[in-house]
Amino acid sequence: MANIIQRGENSYRFVVSLPKNAKGEYPRKTTTYVVTEKMSPKKLEEHLEHEYLKFKQEVLSGNYIKPEKMLFSVFAEEWLKKFAEKELSSTTYANYESKLTTNILPVIGHVRMDEINTLMLQTLMDELKRKDDSSTELSFYTKFDVYRTLRSIFKYAVQWNVLVKNPLEGVNKPKNRNKKEVNAYDQNEVATIFNALIEEPFKWRIFAMLAIVAGIRRGENLALEWSDIDFENSRIDIHKSIVSADGKTEIKETKTDSSNRLVSLPASVVDELRKYRVYWVQEKLKAKNWTENEREWLFHQRNGTYVHPSSATHWWNKFAKKLDIRYIRLHDLRHTSASLLIAQGVHAKIISERLGHANIKITMDTYGHVLRSADQAAADKFEILFKSKTNEK
Repeated sequence: MANIIQRGENSYRFVVSLPKNAKGEYPRKTTTYVVTEKMSPKKLEEHLEHEYLKFKQEVLSGNYIKPEKMLFSVFAEEWLKKFAEKELSSTTYANYESKLTTNILPVIGHVRMDEINTLMLQTLMDELKRKDDSSTELSFYTKFDVYRTLRSIFKYAVQWNVLVKNPLEGVNKPKNRNKKEVNAYDQNEVATIFNALIEEPFKWRIFAMLAIVAGIRRGENLALEWSDIDFENSRIDIHKSIVSADGKTEIKETKTDSSNRLVSLPASVVDELRKYRVYWVQEKLKAKNWTENEREWLFHQRNGTYVHPSSATHWWNKFAKKLDIRYIRLHDLRHTSASLLIAQGVHAKIISERLGHANIKITMDTYGHVLRSADQAAADKFEILFKSKTNEK
């Protein structure tokens, strides 16, 4: 295959020769193609020939544009189709597409891929403003989502051989200069919640208990099935989540290996789960329109189907505002779980694993203030010991 030249282990150059032009030259068009899956020698040969013919047809028809000379807007469209639509959750996809359309394309959509440089992208990040008020900067979280969108796009631009070097390298990540401390309940407030939960429907009592004790996210909590409860070993298996975006709700696998985890439960919570299981079976037997026959959701509607995430938030808001304590968001119950564990001296690595953080740095960054307070408390204990020894002399 003279027109298909191997360059690396999985990399090949396609060469198409064009007819002689007015200068008497025979122009050539080339592209690099990377094989991403393992194949037998025969299948590989057929695959390369097929891809080469596609490239040749593009060149001869006059529609071929060298990848690096694509406009950013053209490549972004390819990224959306070939990666984002297939690999991202509906929530993340909607977020990235929004940032691309609103904050990125108006600035660099018209620029060729090979002309985009680090300074251009740093300027884009530095000048992010709200559209309805050009003098007001976007929030840290919006800026960071713009950065993550660019990071993914240029990662695949390099991976797909459109660019040799990633121009986002060297661009400063947005920093949260107004980072708020986590909002969490203390032990007394949690005791108030547990007492008040006795008067709530059984499913919401269990839902809130797991949110606090296991520190699991709302979607992870709602996605629990009875098969995920290990009564014998007193733990739950977190491996999926129910998410909602743009009016669509979907069940998806947890986003990272660290999110996929086993979380241990105290004996009292396992006992409550056993009681709830009996109650759950009774409710199913009494139901006249039970339609869910494939899954056994812990938290379900009257027909057995899963509970919508907004329903859980609505219940929490209504319940929390009745309590004689300050209001915090449903998601803050996760922070409450972490803060209580820190106060009990549990190692940050264990807390990180229970919460499903990708690494311990996220835990340290999120709960730095609480960890510093716990560290001071530990130092104070040594002070008590030191004084007691001094007084003995």
